[in-house]
Amino acid sequence: MVIVIPGSRSARIQALVAEQAALRGARVGVLDVCTAAVAALPVGGAGMSAMSRDRASHPLCSTDSVSQHLEELQLTLGEGPCVDAYVLGSTVLCPDLLAGELQRHWTVFADAALEAGARAVFAFPLQIGAVSPGVLDLYSSSSVELDAEEVADAMAFADAATLILLDARISETGVPFDTDAADTDRPDAAPFDDLGGYRAEIDQATGILMVQLDVGFEEAFIRLRAHAYARGTRISVVAADVVAHRLRLPPDTAPSDIQPPDARPLDEES
Repeated sequence: MVIVIPGSRSARIQALVAEQAALRGARVGVLDVCTAAVAALPVGGAGMSAMSRDRASHPLCSTDSVSQHLEELQLTLGEGPCVDAYVLGSTVLCPDLLAGELQRHWTVFADAALEAGARAVFAFPLQIGAVSPGVLDLYSSSSVELDAEEVADAMAFADAATLILLDARISETGVPFDTDAADTDRPDAAPFDDLGGYRAEIDQATGILMVQLDVGFEEAFIRLRAHAYARGTRISVVAADVVAHRLRLPPDTAPSDIQPPDARPLDEES
């Protein structure tokens, strides 16, 4: 049980999230966490991705087209603040993607994100103990630094999202956080009803490539990502083509320069 003290930061954040759900007349879902975070913090958009070490990761929701693109971009490239936050299990704050060290660390993502319209990106892992189901990403179209209070609020939004994804109940506030809540009216939001199919399709495509290419899961997923990146399309689109047998990768397909999602800390530059 998670005990929420009235008047605490958690209670305030949960109230903001619940308010977003009330505005759209639905139970609380992860999209409400994203929209509430955008309303409360000096950022232009938010997105969230489900992450896993043994299954294909996939976007959960986004508040606008830029954040949607950033989620897909990081999962396709296997690099970016979202990937680092998940691998390192810690917050990654990037107030300016034009900074030289970030350009060197994320050799492809930094420029691609800038081109997409993001200048600053902040990633917060969703964690409770050893459980980490994903990452919350925030972006700004201009260079911006989050102060200590804003970082703490963002982390509280990430905690709320974690509880939603784990189907938790916050009994002290009386507000049920439920994974059944989905905003099906927004084209840039992935409804929870569809998430199982979305992830299953990527997993299925990876399994098909394992057989076709005679490689392991990690290699098959890298090649799936590499093909998506090389074609400038989303990994979900490529997965759908593989599953529908519209696409068959040749055995000699190389993963190009895309590496597995094993991002390094920012101070471990080559």
